Amino acid sequence: MSSLQDLLDRKAALEKEIDATRKQERAEAISKVRTLMSQYGLTAADLSAKASSKPAGAGKGGKVAIKYRNTATGDTWSGRGLQPKWLKAALAAGRKVEDFAVK
Repeated sequence: MSSLQDLLDRKAALEKEIDATRKQERAEAISKVRTLMSQYGLTAADLSAKASSKPAGAGKGGKVAIKYRNTATGDTWSGRGLQPKWLKAALAAGRKVEDFAVK
């Protein structure tokens, strides 16, 4: 059975070996990156620039087309989200949502 001091010594040796390996692999990675940057003519600014890898229409887009309009007041609704108060009131009064559809 190993003594506590033996285990601590092995731990310290392993930590040194891990640190040396980490530094070596990091240096190799940096070398590879520099080679690729040189090969493709890239700069550090190119790496920090936002790449537009999103397909068209992905993410937050522009405004949504209006689907419903109250001709009396000019209020509009796209049909997304909660119904506006003016539409709820009109529906409660017996009107149909189709009455407000934009044609």
